Amino acid sequence: MTDLPSRVFIKEEGPREGFQIEKRLIPTTGKIRLVDALSDTGLDYIQVTSFVHPGKVPGMADAEAVVAGMTPRDGVRYAGLWLNQQGLIRAIATGRLYLEGKLTLYASDAFLKRNQNRDPQQQLAAQPALVKMYQAHGIPVRTGFVTAAFGCNFEGDVAPAKIVALVNEMRAIARDQGEDLSLIGLGDTMAWATPERIRRVVGMVQDANPDVDLSLHLHDTRGLGLANAYAGLQMGVQHFDAAVAGLGGCPFAAHAGAAGNICTEDFVLMCEEMGIETGVDLEKLSECARLAEEIVGHPLPGKVKTGGSLAALRSRIAAS
Repeated sequence: MTDLPSRVFIKEEGPREGFQIEKRLIPTTGKIRLVDALSDTGLDYIQVTSFVHPGKVPGMADAEAVVAGMTPRDGVRYAGLWLNQQGLIRAIATGRLYLEGKLTLYASDAFLKRNQNRDPQQQLAAQPALVKMYQAHGIPVRTGFVTAAFGCNFEGDVAPAKIVALVNEMRAIARDQGEDLSLIGLGDTMAWATPERIRRVVGMVQDANPDVDLSLHLHDTRGLGLANAYAGLQMGVQHFDAAVAGLGGCPFAAHAGAAGNICTEDFVLMCEEMGIETGVDLEKLSECARLAEEIVGHPLPGKVKTGGSLAALRSRIAAS
């Protein structure tokens, strides 16, 4: 049984997810050009940078400069990523970003150790203090996220029941601190998801939490990104992370072929052809994809930027 949504909401992560993994440092001016171009496409959420240690992610050393140099557009939320209080304070200090509190748990103990140098009990114990940190800055905590929710390169398959348990733990922590999580993100951090696994995990989380919305953060390392997104749409999921031109990949996944999020323009095309509203101008977004390819200086995996949209093709046929 399918329940396709009438509208989807896209978090564009290309400028952050994409540029963090590039082997050569991307000029700050190039990053700003892409953010400004994306701002004119109809996207209403753009994650522009990460406030992380430059020694670990050198490509994000210019975070403040990127935020200072961009030209904000009305109706667009510009966001950043941080991993600790120091990063959050840097983001707040810019005075130009949309700030939201988020709790994060890991479905893979091995990946948690590699990424945060913590065990599950330490990660769980850190969440109440995280809520208090956000509250101290007047930032609401409405989102939870499960990393490696569909499998892990270091640990293998993850039981769907574990994801349900982690979501329940996050929601309980938030409630204990006077907050209420209304959006739960499921991250396919290392591209272990398949359409059937998406349906199974999403279905179980929905059954246990019918009062929250779900979002999917999907990677395309094994070529199943859009198929998995379609499975999510069939389950009624409305919120998706994506990266223009298919930029990106996780620098901590230790996989030489690790790919970025699902390609934004390819996802928009798929949605449009199914009658699902995105609010995005696909032609302008395709121009952004070509710009992203120019900025990084090598081919990117998105297809629509070269193949074109079906709407444009129909127009040309009708005019001939």
